[in-house]
Amino acid sequence: MAHQFPTLSTEQKKELHEIALRIVSPGKGILAADESVGSMGKRLNQIGVENNEENRRQYRQVLFSADDRIESCIGGVIFFHETLYQTADDGTPFVKMIKDKGITVGIKVDKGVVPLAGTNGETTSQGLDGLSERCAQYKKDGADFAKWRCVLKISNSNPSNLAITENANVLARYASICQQHGIVPIIEPEILPDGDHDLKCSQFVTEKVLTAVYKAMFEHHVYLEGTLLKPNMVTPGHSCLTKFTPEEVAMATVTALRRTVPPAVTGITFLSGGQTEEEASVNLNAINNCPLAKPWALTFSFGRALQASALKTWHGQKDNESAATEEFIKRAEINSLASQGKYTGGGDNRGGAAQSNYISLYTY
Repeated sequence: MAHQFPTLSTEQKKELHEIALRIVSPGKGILAADESVGSMGKRLNQIGVENNEENRRQYRQVLFSADDRIESCIGGVIFFHETLYQTADDGTPFVKMIKDKGITVGIKVDKGVVPLAGTNGETTSQGLDGLSERCAQYKKDGADFAKWRCVLKISNSNPSNLAITENANVLARYASICQQHGIVPIIEPEILPDGDHDLKCSQFVTEKVLTAVYKAMFEHHVYLEGTLLKPNMVTPGHSCLTKFTPEEVAMATVTALRRTVPPAVTGITFLSGGQTEEEASVNLNAINNCPLAKPWALTFSFGRALQASALKTWHGQKDNESAATEEFIKRAEINSLASQGKYTGGGDNRGGAAQSNYISLYTY
């Protein structure tokens, strides 16, 4: 007879569930500000700014200095290791700035992707070694949730069963380790938008991947009420010639989630996957208005889709900081409405809002 031995105490479960609920409380989502040094370099290069620690700090300060308007829009901020220990111009630690707004601090803990030998360019994510010790330290330093990103690709041969199984098990092992230290794990099995596949194909692969992910979660005794899922929206491949409406994207997305994600999961925080700021908001709004039953909070965990306009406005100039912060607040407010199905816009095609955020084979 199979036995499950206790992995978490009642008190530990209560803490994890409360953290997860706080992050995705109504109208709130996540700012993903966890770009690695290399990824920030690509962003800064787009606006002609040198990629050094000071410029990265200055840019994160633009986002973190937003006023109390974001308290009703942002429930969590994902930090990169470097950023977790940085301070604002006045010496205030960034972690304190965020916590003083009542926003939960999170940390990216995977160490990037590595090749899976014998596959057609597929990968898994590294960073499990030493993760327990890192989680213990991050918890002491103010982080209450974490993020781990795995990446899968769609092609004639991908994703392979090996890649699906390996990445599902890595995500489950990471989640289990986080929960032992009172950290809520965000599970991110991203299916890249690269390719010319249609919506039906994207939905099928999403269902196949998420089925494997939650099988692994069960086998690793992960407490689902103390987790969040960060999936891709079900969208066609970037090179697909057929265009689909936000309502079609929403129906495919919610259908895939209903077939695979247990209702016990506290919240689903979508990644933007290279969509423009406006596309991501409009699709999130349609998802929340989808006429199917939705047992989880459905909100956002956006990086590029919250930051594109702010980055373009900032341009590395101190005089532009206030205007850039306003752009970030505007997108946060729009996505807060979208997460409640209340966004009536859809026509913001200025500047960064309409600018494509797609990067082929995107890596953090």
